[in-house]
Amino acid sequence: MTATTPTVLYIDDDEALARLVERGLTRFGLRVVHAASGQQGLDRLAQGGIDVVALDQYMPGLDGLETLERILAIADAPPVVFVTASQDSAIAVTALKAGAADYLVKDTQGEFIPLLQVAVNGALRQAQIQKARDEAEAEVHASRDRYAALAAERELLLREVNHRVGNSLQIIASLLHLQASTASQDEVKAALTNAMGRVAAVAQVHRRLYTSQDLKTVLLNQYLDALLEDLRRSAEGNKMSRLTLKAEPIEIDPDRAVAIGIIVNELVMNAVKYAYPDGAGPIHVELSAQGKDILLSISDEGVGLAVKADPRSTGMGQRIVSAMAQKLEASVDRDPAHSGTRVLVRFSRIAATPKSANAAAG
Repeated sequence: MTATTPTVLYIDDDEALARLVERGLTRFGLRVVHAASGQQGLDRLAQGGIDVVALDQYMPGLDGLETLERILAIADAPPVVFVTASQDSAIAVTALKAGAADYLVKDTQGEFIPLLQVAVNGALRQAQIQKARDEAEAEVHASRDRYAALAAERELLLREVNHRVGNSLQIIASLLHLQASTASQDEVKAALTNAMGRVAAVAQVHRRLYTSQDLKTVLLNQYLDALLEDLRRSAEGNKMSRLTLKAEPIEIDPDRAVAIGIIVNELVMNAVKYAYPDGAGPIHVELSAQGKDILLSISDEGVGLAVKADPRSTGMGQRIVSAMAQKLEASVDRDPAHSGTRVLVRFSRIAATPKSANAAAG
């Protein structure tokens, strides 16, 4: 649409009436271009600069409905006001269904011209509104595309970060394993093995995220399986030949997965060190959904708590378990009915909303 005077293409084979229309619409501030047939009108449209079309029904060659169909097939076609001398309402319905913006009945004296001016202005406003709507929708789609591209780039970068962090932590865990394997003192070997397990617990989360389709969650059964396999390859691996896992495929966020992995590492290593003084024995790790909660169980069939605590113990493992349990908002209990030692860790499937977030929301 032009920024100044709108241009109307009036298609009608009646030259005298066309002159009346041109004089009448010009007085209303419109510029009128006349075409004497449907084909001439289409040719003029191809030149551009037309804001709205007023189209007569009965013309030799292409009639109004045929011309309307061809006009609307043009990309970014201007709106069309359908004009006819017929009183048959069926023509109006057909024209409007075909895509005409408006419809009116003409007379040979030109008394319909004020109505045509109203219809033309209405069609122009409707075209402006539609154009604005189309531009807004196009901008929305473009914004969505930009957001999708940024999200894809962000996901790719996160995967790369997780990959690199996971590899770096795995290298550290491997170095600790190597040093533990060559250590001559049992206390040093145990300390290095514990440190290796803690590093591996974090590394496994990053490796899970790198290979996962979802960067927001970790499947605990797969994560714990890989974590326990790392422990079996540790310096204390010969004491874990009967280490088993029974876990349901529960998804959880990465931060809490790290806390769960570290708890499992500490409790398994405690069982390795203290449950079987004379060698190796079964150690069971179980994970299951309990309604809205998750229950983690680490158990052995060893000497239990009746035996006096090992004087070499620093209590570091227990402090780490307590810290990770606090992060999970979990309860940690021992099963007194179990023969041996069984530790139960219960926590919610969904992380609690931080208090600061609640305060901000309030």
